[in-house]
Amino acid sequence: MTEYCTLEWIFVTEINHIYTPPLARLIEQLQKLPGVGPKSAQRLALHILKRPDKDAENLAQAILDAKRRVGFCQRCFHLSAEPICNICSNPNRDEKVICVVADSKDVIALEKTREYQGKYHVLGGVISPMDGIGPEQLNITALVERVSREKTEEVILAINPSVEGETTTLYIGQLLKPFTRVTRIAFGLPMGGDLEYADEVTLARALEGRREIDD
Repeated sequence: MTEYCTLEWIFVTEINHIYTPPLARLIEQLQKLPGVGPKSAQRLALHILKRPDKDAENLAQAILDAKRRVGFCQRCFHLSAEPICNICSNPNRDEKVICVVADSKDVIALEKTREYQGKYHVLGGVISPMDGIGPEQLNITALVERVSREKTEEVILAINPSVEGETTTLYIGQLLKPFTRVTRIAFGLPMGGDLEYADEVTLARALEGRREIDD
């Protein structure tokens, strides 16, 4: 941790020495984005400077608009600029099936498959005592109330199979079983993956999720 802080201080010192202050501040802010390292931050900053003023203004305005307007759906807690998100308000979605995920990015990933046509519930994280995150910090109570109140026929738990994810899955499963059918998505080998490089948990999930070969 100390080494990382030292390297970060060295980088900030270097950009303040090499670049004019406004550009140095832009690079510094861009580097705070996930997946953006020093070189990427510099490349993005220089690209923005080359663009017309209008493009830079549109980017800045889009960031401010998203920050000010995007909140959480009052029903499923997915990201939304409206009180009820477009998925919850879509009459063509199956009201009787709820897919529970940890984060809104999981909703986006599942929507890209175009296979799921039910509704969602976003927990806002997973149970992690080491990080001080318990059930009360997540949208679990709202989920139980929603399932007990609505005519839910199935709840699909689609939470990553980490230690924290497994804890969260088991905890929610026990809470919801008195109200409805509870299932979980199968985890297995990715397309093109090799058995010899797969870990034990992945192989175990692949075996559990096996199915008959269609004729």
